[in-house]
Amino acid sequence: MHQDTRFEGSSSYVATDDLKLAVNAALALQRPLLIKGEPGTGKTMLAEEVAAALQRPLLQWHIKSTTKAQQGLYEYDAVSRLRDSQLGDERVKDIHNYIVKGVLWQAFTAETPQVLLIDEIDKADIEFPNDLLRELDRMEFYVYETREMVRALHRPLVIITSNNEKELPDAFLRRCFFHYIRFPDKDTMQKIVEVHFPQLKRDLLAQALETFYNVRDIPGLKKKPSTSELIDWLKLLLAEDIPAEVLHSKDGKTAIPPLHGALLKNEQDVHLFERLVFMSRNNR
Repeated sequence: MHQDTRFEGSSSYVATDDLKLAVNAALALQRPLLIKGEPGTGKTMLAEEVAAALQRPLLQWHIKSTTKAQQGLYEYDAVSRLRDSQLGDERVKDIHNYIVKGVLWQAFTAETPQVLLIDEIDKADIEFPNDLLRELDRMEFYVYETREMVRALHRPLVIITSNNEKELPDAFLRRCFFHYIRFPDKDTMQKIVEVHFPQLKRDLLAQALETFYNVRDIPGLKKKPSTSELIDWLKLLLAEDIPAEVLHSKDGKTAIPPLHGALLKNEQDVHLFERLVFMSRNNR
């Protein structure tokens, strides 16, 4: 591979060695890169950073529960054509005027190689990945309305993210290079935080990370706080000028962190945390 087709991370995104290896393997194999990991681990941001680092345009397709695979290829706007025919519009003579190109069509016909993000594929119907097998494998599809074959001028780097909400079909998995983004350890998380807050005082960072990982380690949490929630929490701590000492429990017991609403996102987890604090104090 040439130097300009390798991903080496960036100044604004902390990529582990195994993640960089996965991106470059997908580039070398010319296969889609399937990225899994819990929400907030930077899966979507990875596509943005890879596109910037490789100096390629980024096309994004954010999947919803109602998204159909066909929408990524193209859609035929029959309703507009019928309306225009009733109005005597000359446009109706050319069916191309009513073909709406999807992101795959745009990526396939672009003059330069693109990065294509298919974000949160597990949100769609279970048949959605299977419906894209041929198109992602052969990098072509047929447009029945215009009787034309759309083929990729340049094979895009396809990055697919999943939050593991549902299992993906084996046939689809076979065509991808897979990488699971593990939740960052303290050292990696410190580097991530320093990218966002380079001026953060060491004692506040150390105590905030200690508190954050203590909260994540609480058994029975419905939703563990993620990297993005840690960043939000630190932003609030800085905005309110909260000192490191406030985060530190002098007796070593569990304490409710200030502005914990940035970390705990439902009432069950808040109540669980409050119960633990109460029990900890009663066990003195």
